[in-house]
Amino acid sequence: MSIFALMDLRILKQRFDIIGINPSLDRALEIAVQVAGTDLSVLITGESGVGKEVIPQIIHSNSPRKHKKYIAVNCGAIPEGTIDSELFGHEKGAFTGAVETRKGYFEVANEGTLFLDEVAELPLSTQVRLLRVIQTGEFIKVGSSKVEKTDVRVVAATNKNLLKAIELGKFREDLYYRLNTVPITIPSLRDRREDIHTLFRKFASDFAERYKMPSIKLNEQARILLEAYRWPGNIRQLKSLAEQISVIEHNREISAEVIKKYLPADGPEYLPVKTEGHGTDYLSDRDIIFKILYQLRHEVEELKSGLAKKDTGEAAPVATPRFAPGREINRNISDSAAVVDYEEDSAEEGTETEDQDISLSIQDVSAELIKKALEKHGGKRKLAAAELGISERTLYRKIKDLNLDL
Repeated sequence: MSIFALMDLRILKQRFDIIGINPSLDRALEIAVQVAGTDLSVLITGESGVGKEVIPQIIHSNSPRKHKKYIAVNCGAIPEGTIDSELFGHEKGAFTGAVETRKGYFEVANEGTLFLDEVAELPLSTQVRLLRVIQTGEFIKVGSSKVEKTDVRVVAATNKNLLKAIELGKFREDLYYRLNTVPITIPSLRDRREDIHTLFRKFASDFAERYKMPSIKLNEQARILLEAYRWPGNIRQLKSLAEQISVIEHNREISAEVIKKYLPADGPEYLPVKTEGHGTDYLSDRDIIFKILYQLRHEVEELKSGLAKKDTGEAAPVATPRFAPGREINRNISDSAAVVDYEEDSAEEGTETEDQDISLSIQDVSAELIKKALEKHGGKRKLAAAELGISERTLYRKIKDLNLDL
């Protein structure tokens, strides 16, 4: 990318208040600007909360239509019985309550841009009408037989897998290819680790100004935790977290312990580990069992250490199990011989042989999880340790104990 292109991208981000340096995000912005001068249909995909709504605004503001109307429509928020009327208008008396003729969005946005968010929620009958107006510019109001014309640039967005919806008969294949002339994908927040802290600081600063209070700041461990978390709600969730902490916490320096209070119960200690070659961030059943085994081994080692200190007269630390006391955990792995039975008082009643069996059965599992976590975070051991739910020092020791060649 030339220095001039970089400068243009920087100006674009400032204009639309976009934070981040992620290459995938930059590529999405570049494509939006490149296609703005055309009338090609654009389909924006990405998870809920990633900020898809900014792309159609960029396209419209950089297009020849920028002085005409820009209308954003949330297709999922309009009842199925009225969606045709909202999009294409209706004649007086077309249905109960139609006391006057009404223009639809396609008519109102003539010569402008229409953004159809959550387009996958449209009923099939409306999809047929939408395909026709995109292809020919023609539509018919509800309750009318007169064909009308419009000139509208359509930009659509969805967080659904439209190809899967096509297989299930919920979305028209011809409409998909008509909308998907230019695809733009917005990366999820977990794929923008380098932007998380910057975004949080921006949100914290904004809320500090809004609520007339000093801005909160993260310590190093809190920053590492935020960057390791999987963020299922993406930027929307991060912004909400920054607002909650800004308002509720009195201390302006935020620790990892504080952050954990505001994250879901299945938060950072159960982070998914990306498996090379897979396009999802969610753990397979095998990986879930592996993570449980790994955590159990860590707890057994702590209990053994505590009992050894007790035998020598030293004060033994209390080991807090991750699972509810007294609750038995049984996990069978279909493609592995390992079976774990864990009870609250098993550490006191267990024998040396049992301890050895546990260690041997999950030694390879520990090595595999450590390797996966390090690969996911590009060898950064702080982030890998946070994902595994152990300290960095413990991670170093386990790498040495397992003789891992990293």
